Amino acid sequence: MPQKFIIAIDGPAGSGKSTSAKLAAMRLGYLYIDTGAMYRAVTYLALKSNVLNNDEDIIELARSTDIKLQFVNGITRVWVDNTEITDDIRTMEVNSNVSDVSKIEEVRHILVQKQREMAKHAPGVVMEGRDIGAVVFPDADIKFFLTATLDERAIRRTKEYEMAGKIIPVEEIKKSLVQRDKIDTTREVSPLVKSPDAIEIDTSRFTIEEQVNLILEKVLETANKKGIKILLQENS
Repeated sequence: MPQKFIIAIDGPAGSGKSTSAKLAAMRLGYLYIDTGAMYRAVTYLALKSNVLNNDEDIIELARSTDIKLQFVNGITRVWVDNTEITDDIRTMEVNSNVSDVSKIEEVRHILVQKQREMAKHAPGVVMEGRDIGAVVFPDADIKFFLTATLDERAIRRTKEYEMAGKIIPVEEIKKSLVQRDKIDTTREVSPLVKSPDAIEIDTSRFTIEEQVNLILEKVLETANKKGIKILLQENS
């Protein structure tokens, strides 16, 4: 069996980490895990069950729900207890509440264990989120921390909503991002933080192709130093 190689990619919302992680995983032929989708799934269920203000109920949802992720044709498809909720977790309502759910300590503990279990049997993993390098895989082979200016992140999110047929003012999105940043960086449990050994990339002026190529370049350099052979797959 090939030697396991784990890539951790962290950063705030809209920094480009999800797209970069997906494309890097495709080029590497690695398992891609979008941890944010798991927190979104629990948030969606909490909203649906009207228990958003009850931590114990949210914890039970995280514990008892079977969450499955499948990366298909560039899209992370999400199932909870065999029901697909891929589109349901990408709403403004979920965006506005996911950080509050994510700061619940026991929810994080439960989902971190699920994330580690997902990665256990894969020879190569690209996992992205907010605490991957610091908490989920502190011994990852290589860590990245992606950033971008608030304006750029808001523009990206606006375009994402437009592509989904939703028109949301950029100022409203910017306000939501500021709120999420504050909660994510100041929460007591697993706050969004750059690991000391992470490679920081400001994606504000990079194209997706440029940032993915930079990530792959650093991955290949690190793998070579560790004596691990990685063959990139052709762009599809």
